[in-house]
Amino acid sequence: MNLLTSTRDNEISIDYTNAIIKGLAENGGLFVPKEFNEIDFSNPKFLNMEYKDYVIEVIGNFINDIDYKDLKKIVDISYDNKFDNSEIAPLKKINGKFIVELYHGPTLAFKDMALSILPNLLKFSKAKNNINEKTVILTATSGDTGKAALEGFANIENLDIIVFFPMNGVSPIQKRQMLTQKGENTHVFGVDGNFDDAQSAVKKILNDNNFKKILKENNYAFSSANSINIGRLIPQIVYYISSYFKLVKLNEIKYSEKIDVIVPTGNFGNILAAKYAKNLGLPIDKLICASNENNILTDFINTGVYDLNREFIKTISPSMDILISSNLERLLFHLADNDAKKVNKLMANLKDNGIYEIDNKMKKNLNDFKSYYCNESNTKETIKNVFEENNYLIDPHTAVAYYVCEKYQNENNCNNKALIVSTASPYKFPISVAKSLEIYEKIDDYKLLKKISSYTNTKIPNNIISIENDEIIHNKNILIDEMKKNILDSLNI
Repeated sequence: MNLLTSTRDNEISIDYTNAIIKGLAENGGLFVPKEFNEIDFSNPKFLNMEYKDYVIEVIGNFINDIDYKDLKKIVDISYDNKFDNSEIAPLKKINGKFIVELYHGPTLAFKDMALSILPNLLKFSKAKNNINEKTVILTATSGDTGKAALEGFANIENLDIIVFFPMNGVSPIQKRQMLTQKGENTHVFGVDGNFDDAQSAVKKILNDNNFKKILKENNYAFSSANSINIGRLIPQIVYYISSYFKLVKLNEIKYSEKIDVIVPTGNFGNILAAKYAKNLGLPIDKLICASNENNILTDFINTGVYDLNREFIKTISPSMDILISSNLERLLFHLADNDAKKVNKLMANLKDNGIYEIDNKMKKNLNDFKSYYCNESNTKETIKNVFEENNYLIDPHTAVAYYVCEKYQNENNCNNKALIVSTASPYKFPISVAKSLEIYEKIDDYKLLKKISSYTNTKIPNNIISIENDEIIHNKNILIDEMKKNILDSLNI
């Protein structure tokens, strides 16, 4: 059986289904694979697979104690007609680059790719381990995870989902998506801080033994839908593999030819999934981290120093407005050759001083990664230029990745084919997109959506049109220190 350990305690050994249920290790660490079982990607079967087949292959590689029939059933109900494109993750060639569109799910963001299956994996895991406690999914969101998690977990039996988002740190469409979410088990709160504040508070609550005891006495137990949950991370590996073999089938590359992957990055989960795909044997050369002006990850990858002592900047790519990148802890564990003591020391330095620096050996192990950042004006210019030159509309996060891709290729004279991860529909950010296209006027959001649609000759996604007249169900804004009280109130404790 494949097992995981904790980034902060090598003595921990846990199977995947229990790790999915727990979400976070007891000591605050993140669950990580003890080892990676390489996949023989030279097998011709990979050229004839549909997206669901890749999901079965990847999840079965990690969670090898799920019966094939059970896994196929889970995958079939997870990746169904809720996606508006039969390919699930279609690939577009734009100006010699390849963009994988990960926003064809119900909430129009890449989080759907994993949060469509996580609820079903959790349900299976609880049944397999005879867990009868009610699960409380506790999640902080920078914009997209919240709605995707709410959509995935709504109305699931014996489960409540509680989402906290920065009330002034998401786009109006992202906010409306969450506030109109139906489901008796869904609870949404705006908080007065930024995403880092909300995420730090959630992690603190998840590790509060006294608070967990109160929940346990009422037959509840915490889990998480953030990418700190290994059940979120593993399904994200799939679209890198499916995209690679699409490139092979399109005769854009030969099998075993290496590609570069460019990922707009905030919490580091999406690019870590690409690293895990490489660990499985997928021919990836460089993993290129694209940051916005909150460029803490760019500085870390280029210097080995992670320094929180900087200004938090609100940008037009809000899902990347993050300074505390949770999944980076998993990478630290791998860079340290699975030495949890090293990770503990680094995380203690971060907590006490807001800064840490990795040693030379860890810096050497970081060689798979490159990183650049894109400022606000370049983000807007990229949206405008890509549309005008290619008749292709992208959102601000994808624009950051596109700009960084061009910068990387120009500076490194690189001949590898580039796979750019497109993380959200441009229609989730109408104000920023309209301003970038220089067609903005101060009108109702939905009128602005229609103006963008008319100007670009693109269709407004049905899942955005459908919420225009939906009732606001969740309308409570709270202070950070009121989160515990509102969790208990939501659960009637």
